[in-house]
Amino acid sequence: MFNINSLKKMSLIPVLLISLGLSVHADDVSDSISEALKSYESGEYSDAVEDLNYALELIKQKKSEGLQTYLPEPLDGWNAKDAQSQTAGSAMFGGGISTQREYKKGKSRVKIQIMADSPVLQGMMGLFSNPMFATSDGGKLERINRQKAIVKYNKERQSGDIKIVVAKRFLVTIEGSKVSREDLISYAKAIDYKKIAKML
Repeated sequence: MFNINSLKKMSLIPVLLISLGLSVHADDVSDSISEALKSYESGEYSDAVEDLNYALELIKQKKSEGLQTYLPEPLDGWNAKDAQSQTAGSAMFGGGISTQREYKKGKSRVKIQIMADSPVLQGMMGLFSNPMFATSDGGKLERINRQKAIVKYNKERQSGDIKIVVAKRFLVTIEGSKVSREDLISYAKAIDYKKIAKML
């Protein structure tokens, strides 16, 4: 339950975010937190919660946009669409954030998604810790840029996916259709996992 001290502490969030390099629109965030504090002091608790949720959504949105910088540029001969980011509410992925980008070359398609702070990661980490489960549906455990990866590829359909958990907080998924296994691996190798792991 919110209390007056919690609301006052939240008023420092914009300053902290700016110091961490996240260029959140401080006016929007701080205004929402200030409105929440006023509503709380007036006993309008529903309005206070609504304002706080809005401020938190703005912060998550900016953090999600920050993930875009970790999506790789298209490989030689490929084109890419602009990255798309989204935040998910508690009903979807437990409030996690994600960003994705699509790449194409002729009929070949690759999509890379980075998801952060989602309960989905707990299940994925279980797969990585138990090779039997990881390979039960045709996947193979491999190392890509020193990261454990579950690689699935169907040669007949020329499609597959690669899943990599980074720092127990990020799930990177590379999906491809009408692509070679080498193309999937190349896109997986193009991602800087060390930088992702250092993201706050």
